[in-house]
Amino acid sequence: MQQEEFKLFDTMRVILGDVPWSFLIEAVIRVTFLYVLLVVAMRLMGKRMGGQLSRNDMAAMVAMAAAVGVPMQAPDRGLMPPLCIAVIIVVGQRLIAAWTLRSKKFEQASQDDIAILLEDGCLQYSAMESSVLPKERLFAKLRSEGITHLGQVKRVYMEANGNFTILPQEPPQPGLTVLPNWDEEFLADQEKAPDTLACAHCGNVLPSKQASNQVCPHCQHQQWLPAVVG
Repeated sequence: MQQEEFKLFDTMRVILGDVPWSFLIEAVIRVTFLYVLLVVAMRLMGKRMGGQLSRNDMAAMVAMAAAVGVPMQAPDRGLMPPLCIAVIIVVGQRLIAAWTLRSKKFEQASQDDIAILLEDGCLQYSAMESSVLPKERLFAKLRSEGITHLGQVKRVYMEANGNFTILPQEPPQPGLTVLPNWDEEFLADQEKAPDTLACAHCGNVLPSKQASNQVCPHCQHQQWLPAVVG
């Protein structure tokens, strides 16, 4: 639009833009076509596209959204480019899915692998660092599942799609509390395990005599807290 053609608060320009009213009919056709294209593409890429998205699925959806966004509104953009892009994405996703079934190494490289974040009430910091997961986020997830200390948990897995799987410890063992340290009233109500301390960094549990004034054999930290059982 030329500068001399611009008019502030031009109602028709604000509402319709620089296209005639007749383009609205074409816009309906474009949106319908691209909507059907997206639905068909997602159907062809498999059921997982309707559930939790993996990295590859997310990348495919972002690429599809970028491809169809402009042709919905721009009269000078045709529908063939997004159709070609959709075909490439669908074929690529199906090839990746087929290859992951044949090669475990390719599946781990493209989809990632399962990580053990907590084992027998003890945090696995190497796995948490590789998963870029802070301790507080893991504790928040445990609290949301009604877990108040690490001794109640045998394993916490982080699945390839980012979901958490929590396996309970039966029977529960003494462990490090997952309650926030500012909730002093709730912390005071937790039952303490007699003569047992938990590493404040990783949750490793040792008898008080063995832990006092010693570094944790699991993480080399020296701060200890009373282990809790309830």
